[in-house]
Amino acid sequence: MRSLRRASSFLENASREPKVAEILLLHELGLTKASLISSLRDSMTQEAFSAYMDKIKQHATTGIPVQHLTGVEQFYGRDFTVNEHVLIPRPETEELIVAICETVRRKNRTDLTICDVGTGSGIIAITLAHELAEWKPRILATDLSPEALIVAKQNGRNHQAKIEFYQGDFLSPLMEKGGEKIDLLVSNPPYIDPTEKKLMSDTVKNFDPDLALFAPNHGLAAYEAIIQQAKFVLNKDAILAFEIGYQQGMAVSDIIKTKFQHAKVNVLQDINGKDRMVMAELIG
Repeated sequence: MRSLRRASSFLENASREPKVAEILLLHELGLTKASLISSLRDSMTQEAFSAYMDKIKQHATTGIPVQHLTGVEQFYGRDFTVNEHVLIPRPETEELIVAICETVRRKNRTDLTICDVGTGSGIIAITLAHELAEWKPRILATDLSPEALIVAKQNGRNHQAKIEFYQGDFLSPLMEKGGEKIDLLVSNPPYIDPTEKKLMSDTVKNFDPDLALFAPNHGLAAYEAIIQQAKFVLNKDAILAFEIGYQQGMAVSDIIKTKFQHAKVNVLQDINGKDRMVMAELIG
């Protein structure tokens, strides 16, 4: 298909990833990868081609993420609605899901209450609702951003996941409610030092919400706040699961141990061999 070749070359000349051309073409034509292969000899209508090239040029000139142009990103085999109000799901977060599921099954935990702190688009809460369905967990999710919660609730409806959503700063909504106790706290909070913004690609720094990316104190402020609040809502044998920046393993572990001295804390690496998760099991 000449349209695909033309768009790929346009992006490459603009120092953008040529693969975006195929992603946008699949979206624009409503095709799967397999059906695209069988349609390579077909021609696009002028109207479809114009709409397609408009998106290609937007991405090339501004760096707008392809997910904002399509409104969708895949996570753990499911399609999720995304927009400028939520962080675009990253593959590394799928490894956090795997670690949580392995821990829950190893400990054979039932009657779980799980809280996803800073849920964003809701991907973690919704995915755990499906992947741990046999345990029938009660799942809560919080976010400070009302706009993010609109997206999360829509994704929850789309995937028929029963999630209790709360608007507020980290665990504050549960503390204000009173009497809530959780067995598993999971969070992918903002963990990038604001001074690093100038080093980031325009696709990220100009389009992902700052609220989901940056935190003071070398990116550790969100962990400090969540762990400080956690002591008021965690059950005695609770599990904590955090996604982290690749240089934050020791620092986040120390923050946990300061508040929960008897916690068993492990730093887990991602598929690239970088520190990416901190898992803690509280004792007593």
